[in-house]
Amino acid sequence: MTPLLDPNERVGERVHRDLRNRILTGALPAGSRLSVPAIARELGVSRSPLRDAVLQLVREGLAEETFNRGAVVRQLSREDLISLYDAREALEGMATRLATAGFTPAVRRRLRDLLAEHDEVVAAHDFTRHIDVDAAFHREIRQAAGSPVLARMLEEIQGQVMLAMRSTSVSGGMAQAVADHRRIFEALAAGDPDAGEAAARQHIARLRELLRTHP
Repeated sequence: MTPLLDPNERVGERVHRDLRNRILTGALPAGSRLSVPAIARELGVSRSPLRDAVLQLVREGLAEETFNRGAVVRQLSREDLISLYDAREALEGMATRLATAGFTPAVRRRLRDLLAEHDEVVAAHDFTRHIDVDAAFHREIRQAAGSPVLARMLEEIQGQVMLAMRSTSVSGGMAQAVADHRRIFEALAAGDPDAGEAAARQHIARLRELLRTHP
């Protein structure tokens, strides 16, 4: 497990960050047991902050309490994922609309770099890396939106989406995702909040419909 090295974070925050990262990267796949005694020993921390970290993961929808195993990494159903996309469509649209005003040269540069990286991912057929780069693109936009509440809501939703996508065979197509992202970028670059919101909503709606119709 990754060492907990940041001295500026409280122990519980560091443990939560570490466990959340392991869940989102697939190091702790769905169904993995989050044993408080075992993980506390491995990290060299007391059980109290570890329990707090696990409870936070439960609140974020990344873990769930079970009757006889304690907390485990959550296994999201197809219905769970569709429901997340219902909410995500509206929130990503609003984030993109707000990001139009915060589209600075630095944001432009970072988004262009991510699009270029995503092209490389598509060429390499690297689905695992695709999940990470896709998430980074959306995270950059919601940070540019300048709404802490909206960012927090979308961060929680996207965490659950990343967890689910690592254990599902449904894919919206990596090349199509890049094309969708490029349309969002072009709308932002043009300073058009209506087009940006529409492009973001269409991107999420397309993925949701694939989930609904995929056998």
